[in-house]
This record gives sequence, C-alpha cells and structure tokens, in this order.
Amino acid sequence: MTTTTTTTSSARVQVFWQPGCSSCLRTKEFLTKQGVDFESIDVHNDPDGMARLQALGARSVPVVALGGRYTLCQSFTDVVKFLDLKTKLMDPLPPEQLVAKIDMVILAAARYIRQFSEAQLHENFRNRNRTPAGTTFHIFRVAQMGVQAAQGIELTFEGFNEVPPADWLAEDIAAWGMTVREDLHAWWAKETDRTLQYTVPTYYGQRPMHDVLERTAWHAAQHSRQIMLMLETYGTTPDRALTAEDYAGLPVPDEVWDR
Repeated sequence: MTTTTTTTSSARVQVFWQPGCSSCLRTKEFLTKQGVDFESIDVHNDPDGMARLQALGARSVPVVALGGRYTLCQSFTDVVKFLDLKTKLMDPLPPEQLVAKIDMVILAAARYIRQFSEAQLHENFRNRNRTPAGTTFHIFRVAQMGVQAAQGIELTFEGFNEVPPADWLAEDIAAWGMTVREDLHAWWAKETDRTLQYTVPTYYGQRPMHDVLERTAWHAAQHSRQIMLMLETYGTTPDRALTAEDYAGLPVPDEVWDR
C-alpha cells in the first residue's frame, strides 16, 4: 500500500513469481501501480523460469531482478530501495490490531475448512499445486511461524512449503489451527515489548518484529480470501465470510488469485 508516488520504468526489470503466491501477486500489483515496466516470469508454468531464477542465485519467489542483481520481495522497503522508487510506504497497523487480525483469520479459516467435502479437500485449485487442505494448513503455519519469529526461531522460506499430513481431514486441520491460535494469544499475553521494535531473524534478513507481524497478518489474510474463493467455486457460501472491512488496514493485493 502506498501514498503519493513518482514512478520509474525499465523494461530490464524482471519479476519471478508463481500462481497463488500472495507476495507475488502483491509485488506485481505494486510495481504496476508505480509505473514500472517489467518482464513477468512464472516459474511454475514457464519451463525456463525456474532455471533463470536459479541462475540469479535465488531460491524462492517473488524476486525482482535488474541487471543480474535481485532482491527478495518479502519487504517492500527492499523493493523500493532496489529500484530507487520515489514512494512512501504506509505504516503498519499497531501490533495489537495485527494480533486481532491474525486471530480473526485463524477462526475464519477453521470455519471454512469444515465446509469442504473430503473429495474437495485434496483437489488442486486452478493453475497451482495447492488444495483447500494445503491452503488452510498454510494459513495456520504462516501464523505459527510469525509467533515463532518473536521467540527467536528463524523464519525460513522452507516453512511456507510445508503441507499437512496426508491422512489429516478437515477437523484435524481445524483443530491444529486452534492450537496455533492458543500459541498466538499465549505469546502476546507474555510479550514485554509491545512496540515490537526488536529485530528477529528471517530468510530475508534481520527485521523489526512489527514488520514481520504485519507480513504474517496480511499473508494469512490473503490466503483466507483464497479459501473463500475456493468454496464459492464449489458453490458453497463461506460461513460468516470476511469482508473488505475486516481486512481494512492490511496491505492485501487487490486481486484474490493471480490468473
């Protein structure tokens, strides 16, 4: 999310991404709004895309590259500096509001996963190898990793690729989500520095915990939007669907799913 901007443009800019990736969609939307012309490289469906990404020395997406150099896009501060964009990023919501948003998303995801049939639960959605079961598990794992970061456990990109055990049903995933929710509240109740200005280890560098918590909140929230889209695709109305008002203040992408 941005306020006033001046834009730059370069056809040499490359964006490496994959469908269904929240950060990827947000990155492309952000650059488009900044007036940056870029080559879009889908590493999931482009046979050469992953090889080109690995040639840069990167292992995960989204990545913005320019002239053989690249930056990860987990923090838009990095993207702004890398491309020398003249824009001001909006400040994140206060920590207590971010905790409340994460709590809201966890509860919603637990409701939604119970609405899928067993067959639907493990069916790939659209153009990415992601299922309702996997996406809901991912929401809970994103929240869990955010809490763990506050406890000094490094946030790794491999953690985002984890999937639920093959024999887990909807109730198993929902129940695990509730344990993550308990951990969230236990951490926040004991947190002594509620400004969250201390730094924590992540795969994209040492970052203020406040920034990591905002990323945790909007990342989980975006995937909850995808879960609702999945339900609607099956003709099911999400139970107490979250609204734009619920997501207010979180820098979620405009679109729900990158086509």
